[in-house]
Parts: sequence; structure tokens; C-alpha cells
Amino acid sequence: MPRQPRRPVHAPTLTIMVQPHTKAADPLAAALGNASLLGAGYLLLGRRRLAVLTGLVTIALVAVLALAVRTLWFEIVVLVWWAALAAHGWHLARRTERPARAGRQRLTGLAVALPVLLAVGLLRFDAARIEGDAIEAHGRGDCPGVLAALDGLWAGHAVADAPLTARTGDTVRACRLLLAAEAQLGKALGGDPANLERAFATLADVRAIPGQDQRIREVLDRFTGRLPVPDPCGTAAITDWLRQGARGPVLDHAAGVVPRVAPAALAGCADRLMAADDWPRARDRYQQILDQYPGHELTARAGDGVTRATQAIELANVRDLLEVSYPGAEPEYCDHPAPYSGAAPYGDGPNRALIFGDDEHLGRFPAEWRAGGPADAVAVICAGTTDYGAEVRSCPYESGLSLYGYQDVSFRKIAIPVRVYEVKTGRLVTDTRVEIGGASCPPVLHYTTYVDLAVDIPPSQVYVTPSDADVRAAFQPLIDP
Repeated sequence: MPRQPRRPVHAPTLTIMVQPHTKAADPLAAALGNASLLGAGYLLLGRRRLAVLTGLVTIALVAVLALAVRTLWFEIVVLVWWAALAAHGWHLARRTERPARAGRQRLTGLAVALPVLLAVGLLRFDAARIEGDAIEAHGRGDCPGVLAALDGLWAGHAVADAPLTARTGDTVRACRLLLAAEAQLGKALGGDPANLERAFATLADVRAIPGQDQRIREVLDRFTGRLPVPDPCGTAAITDWLRQGARGPVLDHAAGVVPRVAPAALAGCADRLMAADDWPRARDRYQQILDQYPGHELTARAGDGVTRATQAIELANVRDLLEVSYPGAEPEYCDHPAPYSGAAPYGDGPNRALIFGDDEHLGRFPAEWRAGGPADAVAVICAGTTDYGAEVRSCPYESGLSLYGYQDVSFRKIAIPVRVYEVKTGRLVTDTRVEIGGASCPPVLHYTTYVDLAVDIPPSQVYVTPSDADVRAAFQPLIDP
């Protein structure tokens, strides 16, 4: 018997639809609750998870606005989020049944939203007032007043008006930098020019903040208005630094004071260095006036100062070269002469001289021939070792060894090699041999022998005995040509 086909057996199915539990809420109340940015409208609707989620997003957005991206466009993003929350609360509430107590819900939403909105409005108004006070103080150039005014801003202002606090943040930073620069400039005026570099670096940072050029000029004007300082060398150091390379149109504003202040400061500094015997630096300062400010009324004084400083340097050098380690020694000057341009030129005499050499006859020069020192000397005479000069006369003297009982003794002039230098130029005027004449053939010849003999043996040659007049006659051509 054929089988009958079986019918398919279908198992019963159960369809479960899960919908979020939404309470009945008034649309206006839900919109007002969400307008607080606290998710209160979602709580009225029973949407706790959505309220928590939107609350977290709100906190994140406000934190970013207040701390990181304090700009108008991001403030608009937060405003759009606020409007979206209010609109979404309204939309969700419209899909529910009308609640029995709509008025109470509206009061609840208003009670939550109004304090938030009122606080934001009051904080924005207060921030604007503080900014106005700061702008007024800033316009007067009163940075301490600016900082005092803006010190009233706090985190609530940053939440309510982030772009404003960003602007005032730049102002605060600019003022702090300006005050730091003024302090550094004050130290420079007090005698520490090294602070100029730091001060201008600080002002360069201020320039990077928009709208600060006028404040920078005011700081520089106050700084330059205190120039010159009592110490002319301090003023000169400051003006030297200001004259250095270009730093930009605003920072170079301070260099305008240099032509007015620098020449007198350089001259005063040079005079002070001259008084302290710091002649090289004094000469450099005088020369700076001639090089940088030709035609200035102080150039004649500077030219004279260069001459005086140069001569002081030369004289000090000549003094050093004329130092001797012991009496009668020849100084270094005799081999390495140097000029002293302040000395009188060598010429028609008498040429007052400084005399050096190991010879007793040099000490017999008359006083009018002798210089008191390098400052009033015209010539330097370097005398070498004494030797025998030309024979004046030969006379016989008793001698124990002579066959005839006597020995001829030759009386010779005193020969001294002499170099004469002109102090003014250091040039060698003459290199000669001076011979001093004198008396000869005395009745009794006094001599010294270094050999112990039983008999007298007079020397074969001896020096003549010069008088002061003989010494003078020998050196007259050199001292008083």
C-alpha cells in the first residue's frame, strides 16, 4: 500500500521586540533639561544611559574648549552640541504620551537649565568687564595693572568664554615678558650691559605675540630716556651694543638714541681711562669718536686724546726698555730703541740726554746736559767699554827692569764707543767713538800692578787725566751740535 507523504512540521516561533523604556515627558521640559548640558531631559525621559553618555561627551568638549582649543570655532562646536541636545530631547519627548504633570516637568527643566545658562551669561559678562579693564590698563602701558585685572579670571571664565581667556592669556604672557625685559634693561643701566642681550631676546619673544609693537616701543623709550647713566663707560658699553647689527624695525627703535648719547659717553669714558692709566683702552675710545662721529664737536678733543694716549703708551714702553738691572749696565733700549713722539726732536742743543754705560767719566756731565727721565729726554746715550785712544804724549819713568833705568810710558786719550738715539723717533743719530783728552806726564806716575814684583815696572800705556772741561769738550758735538 503506497505511503502518504508527510507534511512538514513547523516549530512555533516567538518574536521579542526590545524597546528602550521611555517615560512620558513634556517636549519643552525635555528640551530645557538638555539645555543645561547635564542630560536632565534624558533623565525625565528615563534614558539614564543616554544621559550619562551625553554628560561625558559634554565634559570632554568643555574641557577641550577651556584647556586646549580655546577658539571661536570650537566654541561654536560646543554651541551646536548644546542646541543638538535640546532639539533631541524635544524630538524624543514628542514621541511619548503627554504627561499628566507637564507644568511640573517644565519647572524642573527650567530649574536645571536656568542656573547653568545664567552662570554662563554672568561669567561671560564678568570676563568681558575684566578684559575691558585690562585693555584700558594696557593702553596706558600699565602692565602691572593689566596683570592685576586679569588675575581675576578663573577656570569658570575659561569655560564660559574660552576665546576671551585665550586672548587675555596672550596679554598676560606679553606683560610678563615686558616686565621681565624692563627689569633686565634696568640691570643693564645699573652697570651690567650683559643683560642687554637677554632683554632684547625677551622683547623678541614679545614681538611674536600679535599687537605688542607699541608696548615694545614704550619699554625701549623708557629705557633710552634714562641714558646716559652716571658712569660714562657704562653708557658707552650700552651704546656700543645698540649700534650692532639690525634686529628689526621695532627693536632697532632703541638705536636712535646712540648718536645723541654716544659721543659724550665715549669722551667721558676715555678721560676716565686716561686718569686710571689705562691708555690703550682710552685711545680706543677716543679713536671711536673720530671713526664713528666725524665732524662732531668732540672730534678735536678726541684727536688730542688719541695723541696723549699714544704718547703715554710710548713713554711707558720707553721706560720699560730703559730699566737696568744694576748700575752701569746697558738697558735693552740700546739694542731695541722705541719712539716716544712726545719728546722734543734732536737738533740744536743742548739735547738733554739719559746716559748709560760703565764709565766713570759719564758721571761728570754738566747738569744742563742731563735729563731727569724719559719724559724730558731728547737723546739716549749708550756708552760701550772704555779703550785706549790716540797717543797724546810719551814720557820716561823709572823702571827697575830697564837697561837705562827708565821706561817710556805712552799717555793716551780715553776712547769710548758711543751710540746716540733720538728719543722722539727711536732712530740712531750717530754711532761713533768719542776720545777724551786730558793731562799727561805727571811728575809722579801712580799705577796699580797685579803682579807682586820686587822692582817697579810702570805700564807701557796709561790714560790721560781728563778734567771736567775735557769730558765736556769730547761730548759737546753730541749734546750740543
